[in-house]
Amino acid sequence: MTTMAFTARDSATMTRRTLRHAVRYPVTMIVSVGVPVLLLLLFTGVFGGALEAGLGAAAHGAYVNYILPGILVMTAAYGSSVTALGVNRDSTEGIIGRFATMAISPAAVLSGYVTSSLLRTLTSMAMVIAVAFGLGFRPAADATQWLTAAGVTVLLVLALTWLAVAVGLAAKTAEGTSGFTLLVQLLPFISSAFAAPGQMSESVRWFAANEPFTPVIDALRGLLAGTPDGGTALVAVAWCAGLALAGYLWGRALFRRDLNR
Repeated sequence: MTTMAFTARDSATMTRRTLRHAVRYPVTMIVSVGVPVLLLLLFTGVFGGALEAGLGAAAHGAYVNYILPGILVMTAAYGSSVTALGVNRDSTEGIIGRFATMAISPAAVLSGYVTSSLLRTLTSMAMVIAVAFGLGFRPAADATQWLTAAGVTVLLVLALTWLAVAVGLAAKTAEGTSGFTLLVQLLPFISSAFAAPGQMSESVRWFAANEPFTPVIDALRGLLAGTPDGGTALVAVAWCAGLALAGYLWGRALFRRDLNR
């Protein structure tokens, strides 16, 4: 068996291990799905009327059409927070160090976390989209636009997951991951998720228009509405690819440091 085959086999084993943990502790999945769904219900049922009136034609019909991309980004953020905690738990309890003494490909350990997080988060997103359809979500995207939106979403999840893995390895305690959790969960609120940046105060407008989540949300919104903006999509892909690469390099360096201790 080749080295690549061994790595693939070990990655599959590590992915199954992490997914089994998710099944044994379903509260993580409940949080990953429940909080975004509650936000979706809150903003459509409580704030939707006032916010939709302010957006006008930009809402593309029902307000749920406007906010769903932001809710999907928040779902990815909550999923990455769960990943950071899981990696930190294995790191601080010595489980990752124990893996180093076993005949396991080092690359498989990290890829197992990333793959299981990707599967878990995409499942959560599918559930959120199903709820959105029940609330009146009606996309105008064709098959190509749906596939493009799916690709941008996967890139976003990979970017946040690799950052979460690196943060989990870097933090000395579970509380040490709270800064990352707060950041990724707060930033979508200061973006185009629920209102256009142009409607915000001048001190917030520039930040909301230029922070990483806004182009991702705008790209997904345009694709699902059937009015994609190629420039926005390219900016979104660039942000996701850059963050994913940074998280990967940081996580790999931390993992190698721990193995060499």
